[in-house]
Amino acid sequence: MSLLTHPLWRVGFRPFFLLGMLAGAILPVGWALLFGGHAGLAASPVEPLRWHAHEMFYGFGWAILGGFLLTATKNWVNVRGHHGGRLIFLSVAWLLERTTLLLGADWPVVLCLLGEQLFLGSIVALLLWTLIRHRNQDSYRDNLFFIVLLPVFIVAKTLLLHGDFTAGTTMTLALFRLAFLLMLERTLSQFMRAAFQVEIRRDARLDLAIKGLGLLLVAAPWLPGALAAGLALALAALLLIRLPFWHPLRALRRIDIGIMFVGYLAIAGQLLLHAWEYFFGPAWVGTLPTHLFTFGAMGCVIPAMIVRIAKGHTGRKVSFDAADRGVLYLMLAALAIRTLLPQLAPTHYLLWIDAAALCWLLAFGLLAWRYVPLLLAPRIDGREH
Repeated sequence: MSLLTHPLWRVGFRPFFLLGMLAGAILPVGWALLFGGHAGLAASPVEPLRWHAHEMFYGFGWAILGGFLLTATKNWVNVRGHHGGRLIFLSVAWLLERTTLLLGADWPVVLCLLGEQLFLGSIVALLLWTLIRHRNQDSYRDNLFFIVLLPVFIVAKTLLLHGDFTAGTTMTLALFRLAFLLMLERTLSQFMRAAFQVEIRRDARLDLAIKGLGLLLVAAPWLPGALAAGLALALAALLLIRLPFWHPLRALRRIDIGIMFVGYLAIAGQLLLHAWEYFFGPAWVGTLPTHLFTFGAMGCVIPAMIVRIAKGHTGRKVSFDAADRGVLYLMLAALAIRTLLPQLAPTHYLLWIDAAALCWLLAFGLLAWRYVPLLLAPRIDGREH
């Protein structure tokens, strides 16, 4: 078996879920050490807060989002998908990005910029190539939203690293929020049908309005504050109006599906907090709206996504055993520790950051221990990818 034909390089979720699990275990602990004054970033080209935000969104988040989209897009348009040398190149570029953000302070400007942008620019280009070239055979017409949002990530990333940090993080969160809304809309219909034999009630006009508002909010940093807050409030209201028709109480009977609704509610909650912050000012300790999204949507939904895709796309039955459910409960604990406990006991803020980081380390470490071997092995049903 040659390097190019190794199972790791047969489909996009394999290398990038592996890298994402490692990032999910290590990066929060790194930030806890930095925040507590136990470590420094003397060789980084950016200050610690920019490093933390970038690495969680564009290191961890884009490893998972990239792996998902590389896998999903090939199915959406019914093509072989990127594999082999292209996945090796993207993985090396992802590792180069991590190295650059840690050690690139004294590198030549051109090399530093290359290290910062090579991975995202390359993977966005490949995904757009797939979606645009095969647009006529796309199973989802609303993939136009992905075609629009993917290149905007590059703008948001640049602002986050070297421009207006608040604008960059606001745009980045809005882009991830729209991506999650698109993914939840597609996957929850399938999950509820398979698990409970119920159909989610859908209204094309409502779904389009939700996605349209999500796209508009990407431009929130440049909209009048009242308008951006009003749009956030409207999007939250539409999400909550739609929620009862998706049978959330039934979904909560199973943690593997219920946790997807936790992510849904976290998105709505983040939008409500954003609107509250504009109209009334913050009434909480720390960056609650941001971490409600990053812990509630990204942190809770992503582990369940990893389990489903890693099992299903390696030929195994998709089921959540005790260890898988334990991972999800760890991430629910992380959500409560990072968002609720600082409000109740703000004097222990450092402790809550450390405890939440420990939950991420345990959860993603357990995921990696269980699923990296699956990612490195061929499918058990004999199929190539």
